[in-house]
Amino acid sequence: MEKQILTTKNVKLSYGDFEALHGIDLAFNEHEITALIGPSGCGKSTYLRCLNRMNDQIDGVNISGEFKLHDTDIYGENTDVVELRKHIGMVFQQPNPFPMSIYDNVVFGLRVAGVRDKAKLDEAVQTALKQAAIWDEVKDKLDQNALALSGGQQQRICIARALAVSPDVLLLDEPTSALDPHSSRQIEATLLQLKEQYTIITVTHNLQQAARIADRTAFFLQGDLIEAASTKQIFMNPEHEQTRDFITGRFG
Repeated sequence: MEKQILTTKNVKLSYGDFEALHGIDLAFNEHEITALIGPSGCGKSTYLRCLNRMNDQIDGVNISGEFKLHDTDIYGENTDVVELRKHIGMVFQQPNPFPMSIYDNVVFGLRVAGVRDKAKLDEAVQTALKQAAIWDEVKDKLDQNALALSGGQQQRICIARALAVSPDVLLLDEPTSALDPHSSRQIEATLLQLKEQYTIITVTHNLQQAARIADRTAFFLQGDLIEAASTKQIFMNPEHEQTRDFITGRFG
């Protein structure tokens, strides 16, 4: 039985007078990977950033609609945004480790949350780095500056940093677009393992990647959600001609 963990209804976002999202209804199931696809500028990253309130930091943005994580109103007056981001973590397009050791990167969120117990921090580092499939590569150099790692390794450190606080949902905004093919495959393999414990939502321009790893796929176009369904249906038998045209490369 599929269990929805995150639901959004009639999501609209505008920058001043320009409406970038036109009423998006989309829900996400536990332990699934959902890929958001569509041409550049179609609203998929903007929508993704709404889910943990990253757009709050942009002047002149107006967001409306219903956002629920379990029964919590993501945009409720009493919602603590720092606490929310523990439950909905985010990994960005460009790997962005902090200029500090691998260890300090991974425990950053835990320390912000007030965790000081060395044994708990050590355990969290090992667990998160194993989940991000990079423990064997870095276990002997946890004191090394994370910026000395390769791009693919840096991105997995960023995934580990997000996982260390035990989120319910992991958001990824084109997590492999800046990486070489080998690193991209490593990230994909990591995500397929992580969905056993987490709900994953990823924006990707790579249709082959969406086909390989996503359970469900949502197609965005010009601020609208055209359709969302199983990845197999979207790629093999989409309902809408616009989806078919995009999947077959007629535009985008």
